Amino acid sequence: MPRTPAPPEAATATAPAGPRTLTRSIGVGGGTLLTLSCVTPASSLFVLVPPLFGELGTGTALTITLAVLLCVGVAFCYSELGTLVPSAGGEYAMVTTVANRFAGWMTFMLSFVVILVVPPIIAIGVSDYLAAVVDINPSVAGAAVMLAATVMGLLNLRSNAWITGIFLVIELVAIFVVSLLAFTHTSQSPAVLVKPTLGGGGTIGLIAVIAGLAVALFVVQGFSTAVYLAEEMREPRRTVARTVFWTLGISALVILVPVVAITLAVPDAASLAGLDLTALVVGWSNTAVGAAISLCIAAAIVNAVIVMVIQNSRVLFSSARDRAWPEPVNRAMSVVGRRYGSPWVATLVTGLSEAVLCFVPVDTLNGVTGVAVVALYLSVAAAALGARRAAHRKPHVWRMPAWPVVPVLAVAALLYILVEQSALDLGITAGVLLVSALYWWGYLRRRPGRWVVTVPQE
Repeated sequence: MPRTPAPPEAATATAPAGPRTLTRSIGVGGGTLLTLSCVTPASSLFVLVPPLFGELGTGTALTITLAVLLCVGVAFCYSELGTLVPSAGGEYAMVTTVANRFAGWMTFMLSFVVILVVPPIIAIGVSDYLAAVVDINPSVAGAAVMLAATVMGLLNLRSNAWITGIFLVIELVAIFVVSLLAFTHTSQSPAVLVKPTLGGGGTIGLIAVIAGLAVALFVVQGFSTAVYLAEEMREPRRTVARTVFWTLGISALVILVPVVAITLAVPDAASLAGLDLTALVVGWSNTAVGAAISLCIAAAIVNAVIVMVIQNSRVLFSSARDRAWPEPVNRAMSVVGRRYGSPWVATLVTGLSEAVLCFVPVDTLNGVTGVAVVALYLSVAAAALGARRAAHRKPHVWRMPAWPVVPVLAVAALLYILVEQSALDLGITAGVLLVSALYWWGYLRRRPGRWVVTVPQE
């Protein structure tokens, strides 16, 4: 197939001849395993959801349900753009192709914030569940997980699909056991799910639910990994959309069911504040079952981080191939190993950087991640509005139903969620974007041969 035509702004730029491409080795099954692993049902449930319980009480399930419904609209946008632009660059490649180079660059920086911050947050959580067998400092445990995941990320993608698939089965077993135990120990009426309350007896208002949607979107956001893997999928114009929707559906099910079960199983809303899931499992069963579930959760976290390193290294690889950096950096980051077909330099840089970030206080990064995820979805939904111009009317591209209503509604909802976030989190994110814009105006814009998005041939 011919290459995707470059946007007008980049028409005069010429990419380096014969850029290295990644090997197309996976289909819907392998892509779904890798993408579902990035949603990390167990790590999302056991690392990200407990703080939501503390903030939203019995309204946590309702908030996550609303996030899933919003994600359906976002998934439509990702699927159409992901089949139009099947590149390892993911969001930034899609936005650059459909909009312009500057919009693509700012989208890349949003995704870069997310990919740097999320894995350390998840990895640090492993220490709580390893406590069943060993007491270890959270930062040290997180860094060790990041280093192990980096080694795994150097392997062939097909090998990683099977490895992460095994881990995924383990975490799904853990989620099933927790859900079963919780449903057999219910103590509250299902009415608490739609009339949310906090531990002090106060009710949860609509504004609080909407503000919580940023973190809830983070909980179920892994379905977007499919577009990062599009360059390594066979027949991406058939497999990407299927992978996106299979992943979103399965992840919504395996996250929402245990959240509902736990909400109904605790004696009151106050019990959800500072929730210790391991202690709950021990209370519902015994110490041995609690320890086994904790180790399964630890394995799930390792699985999540492996997939994140795979995903994130491909984004860095793609940015170097598209000449976003000074030439020595571009040459190094775009190297692809001949034995395993992985971008090994980009993988090492990504994994080691995230290992260092494990020693940064998590509280300083958590809120920014939610804002960055919402802003990233916003950029994709806005770009989807321009995906059907004459220049992008390609055959065999998956097209969403009800266009342009779906992306318009998604943009409106995401904008509303964004303005409800804290001023500090918004300010930090805005600061990152300001620095990114200065880099664009001072370096990239003056060099038309830089930031030339490459869409590989199938």
